[in-house]
Amino acid sequence: MTDQSLSHVTGAATPALIETTIGVALEQAAAKWPNELALISVHQDVRWTYAELLKRADDLAAGLLKLGLARGDRIGIWSPNCAEWTLTQFAAARIGAILVTINPAYRLSEVEYTLKKVGVKILVAAERFKTSDYVGMVETLAPEIAAAAPSELASARVPDLRTVIVIGKSPRPGWIRFDDVPALADDAARAALKAIGPKLDARDAINIQFTSGTTGAPKGATLSHRNILNNGFFVGRSIGLREGDRLCIPVPLYHCFGMVMGNLGCLTHGATMVYPAEVFDPLAVLKAVQSEKCTGLYGVPTMFIGVLGHPDFASFDLASLRTGCMAGSPCPVEVMKQVVAKMHMRDVTIAYGMTETSPVSFQSSPDDPIERRVSTIGKVLPHLEVKIVDEHGATVPRGGTGEICTRGYSVMIGYWDDEARTAEAIDAGGWMYTGDLGTIDAEGYGNVVGRIKDMVIRGGENLYPREIEEFLYRHPKVADVQIVGVPDTKYGEELCAWIRLQPGQKADEAEIKAFCQGQIAHQKVPRYIRFVDEFPMTVTGKVQKFLIRKQMIDELDLRIEKTA
Repeated sequence: MTDQSLSHVTGAATPALIETTIGVALEQAAAKWPNELALISVHQDVRWTYAELLKRADDLAAGLLKLGLARGDRIGIWSPNCAEWTLTQFAAARIGAILVTINPAYRLSEVEYTLKKVGVKILVAAERFKTSDYVGMVETLAPEIAAAAPSELASARVPDLRTVIVIGKSPRPGWIRFDDVPALADDAARAALKAIGPKLDARDAINIQFTSGTTGAPKGATLSHRNILNNGFFVGRSIGLREGDRLCIPVPLYHCFGMVMGNLGCLTHGATMVYPAEVFDPLAVLKAVQSEKCTGLYGVPTMFIGVLGHPDFASFDLASLRTGCMAGSPCPVEVMKQVVAKMHMRDVTIAYGMTETSPVSFQSSPDDPIERRVSTIGKVLPHLEVKIVDEHGATVPRGGTGEICTRGYSVMIGYWDDEARTAEAIDAGGWMYTGDLGTIDAEGYGNVVGRIKDMVIRGGENLYPREIEEFLYRHPKVADVQIVGVPDTKYGEELCAWIRLQPGQKADEAEIKAFCQGQIAHQKVPRYIRFVDEFPMTVTGKVQKFLIRKQMIDELDLRIEKTA
């Protein structure tokens, strides 16, 4: 029993945790709801039942086994949302291979780092999307592909990579087409797949998601079947997801919001995953909700703002909607009210968490009053503990501010091949230190009040200044650089770079932005760039980023009134 006067809360002990693997959960879903639609990919005209999803996942898994993929191997997926993404997710789970989810916005240096850091053996990639030529970038990293036989790639820059698979119809030297992989399977591969399932364990690593840090290079948060299968289940339970529901998922699958809260939430409740488009598009969301009669919708607040603000919004029938979830950044009160009133989402909830906790630890309830749902992050989910601690690690009294710490089934295994940074994040007692400042009130409702780390949240996506600073340090003219977040009416925050140039050097904004182009994701390219002679410093030599931020807010007149 926890002391009610302290900021330490424990979730319910029921229902029981799921102790099976994702592969077994797919089998169970196919047995329980064989004819229920599992997946609708609107832009691809794909409609698969749970029985068909299992068969297709197993056919793909057997083909991947034939290509040399084995339990514990890493398989990367680099693509916007599509049915092939989800097939890869479930095929990997059936094998016990670790799915490495790669941000579709990544550029050359980022994808190279990812592939090398975790030793990706097989990469599944889309041909291209918008300005991203995925195949071209991979071939730049590994020009040996064109002359390589399947499973026999030997690349100097990405030495662990053996096989590349392209999602697309056009044949390309050295690449295997995704649709051709199942046909590679023989009886031995199918028999091997059947034998693997009983040997897998729910606590095995099954997913690596890269999350940047304030200390530089991205970290590979390593998650188990047990981590993400349970979190998807409990998030789905919180929004009242049930058999026959259709959940519209416009959030990216590479992130926990899509692949865990979306895909695994549907899997564990017999609901249908509905992908309206490759990436978020408000019109595609409106069309999908109307045509497929979606009952739930996920998104970050900016997505809901985009849908509500679409010029044709009033012409769509959204009466089928009932529930959903907003996460990623705080939601303005008026937006939440409009979502309930104009989009019929009376049961919509707010969720809080982080990739390292699979992701959700706090979630509001449909039973909470609307003001509660937007002014708090709800209560702790079942089988989890959360406490708020001061700088000395002591739990603060209710209502006090401190760092949010989480413990329970959802805490990651650790950062891949990085014991030091894992130890910094998770203490000997199993507590995950989130880096967020928060409070817990007398009734057990949580709130996030600030960030210890210098994280910037742009459109619901966490951006980390140190990672971008490290990249800009590569520019030969840059002597020093500081990145801060400044307010923005559309995205919540935008990036601003203050740069000190090397003595005698000259540069302009266009040169710096051109240096970033094609090397880092577009959202990481600073919107505002200023060249300065010095930074505001403390007497001990630390840069005072809050003063940089304040000066830019004054200079650009960026004051934005908060509504929540």
